[in-house]
Amino acid sequence: MSYKESLPVLVTGGAGFIGSNLIKSIIQSDARPIICLDNFSTGRRSNVLRFKNFTRFSVMEHDVKDHLDLAVSEIWHLACPASPPAYQKDPVDTIKTSVFGASNLLELARRNNCRIFFASTSEVYGNPLVHPQPEGYFGNVNPIGPRACYDEGKRCAETLFFDYHRTFGLSIKVVRIFNTYGPNMDPSDGRVVSNFIVQALRGAPLTVYGSGEQTRSFCFVDDLISGFRSFMDSPEALPGPLNLGNPAEYSMLELAETILRITGSSSKISFVPLPVDDPERRKPDISQAARNLGWTPKVSLEEGIGRTVKYFRDELEVR
Repeated sequence: MSYKESLPVLVTGGAGFIGSNLIKSIIQSDARPIICLDNFSTGRRSNVLRFKNFTRFSVMEHDVKDHLDLAVSEIWHLACPASPPAYQKDPVDTIKTSVFGASNLLELARRNNCRIFFASTSEVYGNPLVHPQPEGYFGNVNPIGPRACYDEGKRCAETLFFDYHRTFGLSIKVVRIFNTYGPNMDPSDGRVVSNFIVQALRGAPLTVYGSGEQTRSFCFVDDLISGFRSFMDSPEALPGPLNLGNPAEYSMLELAETILRITGSSSKISFVPLPVDDPERRKPDISQAARNLGWTPKVSLEEGIGRTVKYFRDELEVR
């Protein structure tokens, strides 16, 4: 390998759910060293302990809000609390993580003259008035609501990425992730799939917000990582933003019923008030990913939930 090719790949937020799955994929197919950077505010050490026997893997405990100086060949920037309970716990820190973190990582990419990937979110569309949501839709976000720290933080980070791309010619890849689930999720992270599975396995009522008629599109993490890797390897002329998600749309009640069936749980459904600014519908238009990458999700909800239930059974030691 050349000097550049021998430099490490940097994954920020690498101890998180998606970050750790990304690291697993890179380890399996890339000979370069890998640095997992995480401040472990929401990332779990158990997610990266599984890589401890890989000599070219290392962990750096660091906050992306702080200056960082490393020699790297490629940057995957995923660091930010992502579930509503986590990002609303300290909203000021959340928006600073998005904005200052993006600024620091973009400067690092500029100093290294390397490509940088950014994990944005479907939350930039807010409570959408256009359905399904294409990348050209500007969104319907409440900029002063309780979710704005995350939604607007990611929107501002996207702006920084494209300004660096236009101003400095930096090679960027920006994806907008729709609801993702699978192994390495934190049982207590507050996302709907993990909530329902943990409640079902413990025999507790499944907490459904509002009427349960609101919809989401659920993508299994292996499909998402496949899209990540394809997009990162695509031509520089495709900076994004690019929607990655599974366009199959399910109501919360349909998701709850699927999980009850797969777990064999006798749990009941409990209805509670809908949170402020919770989107009514969410479904990605993935025509750009299909056209430019040949990417479409392969894992059905039934299969993906089955694999995720197995993970949580082992994690919780529930049978």
